[in-house]
Amino acid sequence: MRQQMDGSRLPKIAITDIDFETLSRLGNAALDSMPEVAEELLGELDRAKIVLERLAKPKVVRMGSTLSYRTEDGTERRVTLVYPADADISVGKVSIMTPIGAALIGLSEGQSITWANRSGKRQMLTVTSVEPPPVDNVDEAAKRA
Repeated sequence: MRQQMDGSRLPKIAITDIDFETLSRLGNAALDSMPEVAEELLGELDRAKIVLERLAKPKVVRMGSTLSYRTEDGTERRVTLVYPADADISVGKVSIMTPIGAALIGLSEGQSITWANRSGKRQMLTVTSVEPPPVDNVDEAAKRA
């Protein structure tokens, strides 16, 4: 199992079969243009447990989930994990193709992970709540897969 910078084990994560297929294609397509983020995303996919969409637990971060997290300095944020074309940080829509987006996928409420921001600074965050994606988001993801 891969380890975090502090030597602790990375948290176990679960990704739906639909998200896995779509994100695998997205990560592989971005290897030339965004190699660091693409490799981080593909690494997360490699270590994830793949679950059928219909069996996905509601408190696991997946594409379209709205979640809240707290950083180690106590800052709290509420964001929605989206595909790059839908990203808009000003309204809390975080792209999966960002360091924090790749770190969030597959985490459950209460889990923590250390991630490196774009400047390379290591930060820890803890997921405090997860709302499953709206049904129409799941249907849209199925079309992309």
